[in-house]
Amino acid sequence: MADKGDIGWRVLAGAAALGAGFVARRAITYAWKKGTGKEPPTNPESPDVALGEALGWAVVMGVGMEVARLLATRAAARQYAKANGRLPGHLGD
Repeated sequence: MADKGDIGWRVLAGAAALGAGFVARRAITYAWKKGTGKEPPTNPESPDVALGEALGWAVVMGVGMEVARLLATRAAARQYAKANGRLPGHLGD
C-alpha cells in the first residue's frame, strides 16, 4: 500500500495550493483584462468564442495556475522543513 505521507504536510500543501490558485486566478483575470481590453471568456468551449481567444485563455490560465501551485508548494515545503528539520517524505528523497 502506498504511503499516505504526513498529514500535516498534506494539509499545508493543500492549503497553500488552494490559496495560490485563488490569488492566481484573480491576477490572471486582471492581466487578461488589461492586456486584451476584454473580459476573459467565461465558457471557452463555446463555439461563440473565437478559437484563438479560447486557446489563449486556456494556455494562460493553465500555465499560470500551475506556476502558482508549484511556487506555493515549494514555499510550503521550505516552511515545513524549517518547522520539522526535514522535508516531507517524498521531497526528501
